[in-house]
Amino acid sequence: MRISLALLILLLAAAWTGSQGMSFRSSRTQCCSKEMFFPRKIPEFRIRGYLETAPSCTHRAVLVKLLKGMVCVDRKEKWFQEYLRKQKQPNSTST
Repeated sequence: MRISLALLILLLAAAWTGSQGMSFRSSRTQCCSKEMFFPRKIPEFRIRGYLETAPSCTHRAVLVKLLKGMVCVDRKEKWFQEYLRKQKQPNSTST
Protein backbone atom coordinates (compact mmCIF):
# COMPACT_ATOMS: atom_id res chain seq x y z
CA MET A 1 0.00 0.00 0.00
CA ARG A 2 2.79 2.40 0.93
CA ILE A 3 4.68 1.75 -2.33
CA SER A 4 1.59 2.28 -4.51
CA LEU A 5 0.85 5.58 -2.73
CA ALA A 6 4.46 6.69 -3.26
CA LEU A 7 4.26 5.72 -6.94
CA LEU A 8 1.00 7.61 -7.33
CA ILE A 9 2.51 10.75 -5.79
CA LEU A 10 5.60 10.38 -7.97
CA LEU A 11 3.48 10.02 -11.13
CA LEU A 12 1.36 13.04 -10.22
CA ALA A 13 4.48 15.12 -9.53
CA ALA A 14 6.00 14.07 -12.89
CA ALA A 15 2.79 14.93 -14.73
CA TRP A 16 2.55 18.32 -13.03
CA THR A 17 6.16 19.29 -13.78
CA GLY A 18 5.77 18.08 -17.35
CA SER A 19 2.71 20.26 -17.89
CA GLN A 20 4.45 23.21 -16.27
CA GLY A 21 7.40 22.76 -18.61
CA MET A 22 5.10 22.72 -21.65
CA SER A 23 3.35 25.92 -20.64
CA PHE A 24 6.71 27.56 -19.99
CA ARG A 25 7.98 26.63 -23.45
CA SER A 26 4.79 27.69 -25.20
CA SER A 27 4.87 31.08 -23.47
CA ARG A 28 8.23 31.74 -25.12
CA THR A 29 7.03 30.61 -28.56
CA GLN A 30 6.47 33.56 -30.81
CA CYS A 31 3.56 33.40 -33.23
CA CYS A 32 2.39 35.82 -35.92
CA SER A 33 -1.11 37.13 -36.47
CA LYS A 34 -2.21 38.08 -40.00
CA GLU A 35 -1.86 41.78 -39.11
CA MET A 36 1.82 41.28 -38.26
CA PHE A 37 2.87 40.00 -41.70
CA PHE A 38 5.32 42.23 -43.56
CA PRO A 39 3.63 43.16 -46.87
CA ARG A 40 6.68 43.65 -49.12
CA LYS A 41 9.77 41.79 -50.26
CA ILE A 42 12.76 42.21 -47.96
CA PRO A 43 16.11 42.70 -49.71
CA GLU A 44 18.42 39.76 -49.04
CA PHE A 45 21.22 41.91 -47.67
CA ARG A 46 18.91 43.04 -44.84
CA ILE A 47 18.11 39.50 -43.68
CA ARG A 48 20.30 38.38 -40.76
CA GLY A 49 18.53 35.08 -40.18
CA TYR A 50 15.12 33.46 -39.89
CA LEU A 51 13.18 31.12 -37.67
CA GLU A 52 9.97 29.25 -38.44
CA THR A 53 7.08 29.66 -36.03
CA ALA A 54 5.97 26.65 -34.03
CA PRO A 55 3.47 24.20 -35.51
CA SER A 56 1.11 25.15 -32.69
CA CYS A 57 0.77 28.71 -34.04
CA THR A 58 -2.47 29.57 -35.84
CA HIS A 59 -0.68 31.18 -38.78
CA ARG A 60 2.46 29.37 -39.91
CA ALA A 61 5.09 31.96 -40.74
CA VAL A 62 8.76 32.75 -40.68
CA LEU A 63 10.24 35.26 -38.27
CA VAL A 64 12.85 37.10 -40.29
CA LYS A 65 15.60 38.69 -38.24
CA LEU A 66 16.65 42.11 -39.48
CA LEU A 67 19.24 44.52 -38.13
CA LYS A 68 16.55 46.34 -36.14
CA GLY A 69 14.26 43.56 -34.99
CA MET A 70 12.12 40.81 -36.44
CA VAL A 71 9.20 40.72 -38.85
CA CYS A 72 6.72 38.02 -39.81
CA VAL A 73 6.74 36.73 -43.37
CA ASP A 74 4.47 34.24 -45.11
CA ARG A 75 6.77 31.31 -45.76
CA LYS A 76 4.97 30.61 -49.05
CA GLU A 77 5.90 33.99 -50.52
CA LYS A 78 7.69 33.52 -53.83
CA TRP A 79 10.54 35.87 -52.90
CA PHE A 80 11.15 34.03 -49.61
CA GLN A 81 11.17 30.65 -51.34
CA GLU A 82 13.75 32.05 -53.77
CA TYR A 83 15.81 33.31 -50.82
CA LEU A 84 15.73 29.84 -49.23
CA ARG A 85 16.76 28.21 -52.47
CA LYS A 86 19.74 30.55 -52.77
CA GLN A 87 20.75 29.85 -49.15
CA LYS A 88 20.84 26.11 -49.83
CA GLN A 89 23.21 26.49 -52.78
CA PRO A 90 26.75 25.48 -51.78
CA ASN A 91 28.44 28.50 -53.43
CA SER A 92 25.99 31.11 -52.18
CA THR A 93 27.58 34.55 -51.82
CA SER A 94 24.84 36.06 -49.64
CA THR A 95 24.89 35.66 -45.85
